[in-house]
Amino acid sequence: MKYWLFKTEPGCFSIDDLAAAPNRTSMWDGVRNYQARNLMRDEMKKGDLGFFYHSVTQPGIVGLVSIASEAYPDPTQWDPENDHF
Repeated sequence: MKYWLFKTEPGCFSIDDLAAAPNRTSMWDGVRNYQARNLMRDEMKKGDLGFFYHSVTQPGIVGLVSIASEAYPDPTQWDPENDHF
């Protein structure tokens, strides 16, 4: 088992957004850094744990998460309407 750090800005996706998601599960989209993407694709496994980190307004770890599935392609990567395009 490995442990991961999930950094997010609360205005984009917060721990409250995750808690409100169906089954408290959400995809982690918008990753455009190749090294981060490769680690998610090649190293993260279902059942690994992670720290949910808010990076602004009172930075810190705000929750613990569990990896719910193996990696799959980000459906937003080629969407020009997406904020992370």
